[in-house]
Amino acid sequence: MPKQSVYKALAHPVRREILRVLRAGSRPAGDIANEFDLALSTLSGHFNVLKEANLIQGERTGTTIIYHLNLSVLEEALMGLVSMFDLEGDHHD
Repeated sequence: MPKQSVYKALAHPVRREILRVLRAGSRPAGDIANEFDLALSTLSGHFNVLKEANLIQGERTGTTIIYHLNLSVLEEALMGLVSMFDLEGDHHD
């Protein structure tokens, strides 16, 4: 089962939106920030929560940080939720 930090990271709508943006591919932090009407310090906090949960990884290139999605952790979290709620099991009508 995924760590509690993954569920905490997924609980906030801004962090889910960051993951949605990164689903299309790796993006520089500044490009991601342009998608939101939030202070950079606020977004930085969201990036940190996502990094702590290992949902995203950042690579520094000069002064730019390029973020990309860690799909294996996200998939593991989703599968954990599916099994926790028996969403793929027998359905009783």
